[in-house]
Amino acid sequence: MVAVVSQENMVSRTGRHLQRYSKGRRQVVGCIPYRYKNSKQSPSKDDDANELEVLVITSQKGKGMLFPKGGWELDESKEGAASRETLEEAGVRGTIECELGKWSFKSKSHDTYYVGYMFPLHVQEQLDFWPEKNLRQRIWMSVQEARKVCQHWWMKEALDILVSRLTSQQQHEDQELGPVIKSMRANL
Repeated sequence: MVAVVSQENMVSRTGRHLQRYSKGRRQVVGCIPYRYKNSKQSPSKDDDANELEVLVITSQKGKGMLFPKGGWELDESKEGAASRETLEEAGVRGTIECELGKWSFKSKSHDTYYVGYMFPLHVQEQLDFWPEKNLRQRIWMSVQEARKVCQHWWMKEALDILVSRLTSQQQHEDQELGPVIKSMRANL
């Protein structure tokens, strides 16, 4: 699904005067936008991890790829900030799911430590225009490809957690539905 949205209302927040800090560490939040190929809402039992696609973006300076992330501001929840950053940087909207984790890492461009939180975002809408369209490229790719190109170790760990979580959910659903399907087949 693609939507056209007026750019008048879509401006990236800038500056760090509203940024959250904890013990001197800047707080950042991000998302791993994902979808299933062929518009599937979840993988079937016969699908493998290649069916899952994630959206990566180029860094602002064009040196590497990563998942959308940015500062968590004082007037936002973590989930709200993650959703905003994903819209601003990648131009997608969707459902934010349970936090994948919290990481402490050293900035590559600043000599300081940050704390990062990552969330899965199940994409439901991809925009033609978004605030950072002219600054970044976005690319859908397999989990394996994303793992190779992502420049941050902590984002790769978040991706592994997401894949594990989605696989575990599917196995749980298969276990619960297995007896129902067998019963239905027996009644045919």
